[in-house]
Amino acid sequence: MIDWIDVIRLLHVLGACVLIGTGAGIAFFMLMAHRTKDPASIAHTASVVVIADTLFTATAAIAQPITGVILAHNLGWPLLEGWLGLSLGLYVFIGVFWLPVVAIQIKMRDEARRSAANNTPLTPRYTRLYRIWFACGVPAFLAIVALLWLMTVRPDVSIWML
Repeated sequence: MIDWIDVIRLLHVLGACVLIGTGAGIAFFMLMAHRTKDPASIAHTASVVVIADTLFTATAAIAQPITGVILAHNLGWPLLEGWLGLSLGLYVFIGVFWLPVVAIQIKMRDEARRSAANNTPLTPRYTRLYRIWFACGVPAFLAIVALLWLMTVRPDVSIWML
């Protein structure tokens, strides 16, 4: 028989997979669309990306702290100590970069739609938004890789705090 805490653990791991999977997928498809310089292609891709971020990334981002707190509480792990505290800090760090990215993707989509509708090249505003989007994505992605490492290895970080 399956213990309910195992179900919570499974949901937590699935949420982590969704976060890194959708994050990497969204970044890849946005980058590939951007490289075309075609406003219609970018507008279409960005539209799908905004939906994916809303359905998958946001849902997983909400579920992760809930399942994580339930796991920590039931396994007797203090939330603000060691690897778990560092993981929570990284989660907040990632959120600080991810939230603006969602708004930027919507603005990039809208800019590309306007350019496609007017049959004009992408605007300098779109290019600025893309650069900010990319600059926010790099530290967020590196932080999520570090977070997954912490959650998998659960190292003794007290030796790093000396």
